[in-house]
Amino acid sequence: MSSAVTPAAQAPADDPALHLDLYRRMLVIRRFEDLVQALFLRGEVYGTTHLYSGQEAVAVGFASALRAEDRVACTYRGHGHALALGLEPGRLLDELLGRASGVNGGRAGSMNVVDLDHGLIGCFGIVGGSIAAATGVALALKGRGALAVAYFGDGATNQAYFFECLNFAQVLSLPLLFVCENNGYGEYTPMAQVTAGEICARAQAMEVPTRIVDGMDVHATRAAALEAIASVRESGSPLLVEARTYRFVGHSRSDPGRYRPPGELDEWRERDPLTLAATWLLEHLGAGAAAQIAQVQADVEREMAEIEAAGLAAPFPAPGPISEFAS
Repeated sequence: MSSAVTPAAQAPADDPALHLDLYRRMLVIRRFEDLVQALFLRGEVYGTTHLYSGQEAVAVGFASALRAEDRVACTYRGHGHALALGLEPGRLLDELLGRASGVNGGRAGSMNVVDLDHGLIGCFGIVGGSIAAATGVALALKGRGALAVAYFGDGATNQAYFFECLNFAQVLSLPLLFVCENNGYGEYTPMAQVTAGEICARAQAMEVPTRIVDGMDVHATRAAALEAIASVRESGSPLLVEARTYRFVGHSRSDPGRYRPPGELDEWRERDPLTLAATWLLEHLGAGAAAQIAQVQADVEREMAEIEAAGLAAPFPAPGPISEFAS
């Protein structure tokens, strides 16, 4: 079963299939990350991993509002964005397993995935690197009706990339949407301990319009995305959205997250994006919603089992250059 989807932005706002698909996309990300963690602990995934669990509503909400001609740059926590944009889970898992059938021939690993077929110009391991990459793409897209999206974390707002690219994009009026996924932590450090003032205020000082959205609610993020993207397309100028969200896992593979205050994770889990979306479906889609949700869950579980078996059976790449991806 492929998870590639028709862009949800083309569907009517009251389309039940749209809302069920938003839930499905988030569930695919969550179960994919669960599978990646399990495979990593078994020694099947090489290098490091940065899981997206808890932040699914941001990637799915914004991806649902983009067009095929738009381009996206994201961080090393990029599995969720790649899947939200339509990359097939099997091809992504094969990449993390280092197999030749991976989206980048098994050579990119977790932090450097590129999928131009779905508009993903790259995941970037350098903090703030996604901002610079998206700014360059926005320069190339200027006047063509498309836009670039730069995803980054709250920690990147203390990097020179952030300030320089905000200034560059505003001065040159670039079609660039800055999306800060503020999960409250820069790696292991609470944001408040290292960041003065408000993130949006930094953009406002350069007269860049800003929005703040509940990053745990996929319907809120989609609504904010539709409005922000329409604004960037119409004006041809940048805009910044701060999505306030939370990761349910540690920063990376070896982080148990013990720096969190007692009870904080439990409080955020009460606003799990999957729970909120399922509750919305049950309240708005009528008597058949429970059965539809159960079917989606069964389909996703089956898909994860299938891609795990296929990925572990896939061949590793042969030594030497990978000309297929060199261009």
